[in-house]
Amino acid sequence: QVQLVESGGGLVQAGASLRLSCAASGRTFSSDAMGWFRQAPGKEREFVATISGSGSLTYYTDSVKGRFTISRDNAKNTVYLQMTSLKPEDTAVYYCAATRSLFRKIYPQEYDLWGQGTQVTVSS
Repeated sequence: QVQLVESGGGLVQAGASLRLSCAASGRTFSSDAMGWFRQAPGKEREFVATISGSGSLTYYTDSVKGRFTISRDNAKNTVYLQMTSLKPEDTAVYYCAATRSLFRKIYPQEYDLWGQGTQVTVSS
């Protein structure tokens, strides 16, 4: 079964850090670009970051630049999102997604496979 499973979410105070993980299984994902998205209550799912299959290219939405870092370990079939200086507005369910399209896809409909999400809550 091909699937993505996120972990690492939690409740933290503003200014804290968290690292999310996305474990892929069922096939090799080293050729897939991977992305992180988030969805806050009552809002649309929004793009956070993406990384190319090799890991050499990354792209972030403006609101997280300098605070979040996306990375991957293809030997472990795992993608990470290191989040620092967290703010209450970062509170959302975070989803990881995979696409076989070319790099720098930022719209949810461009991704083929999704995880179930992990909750991140940042208190002020």
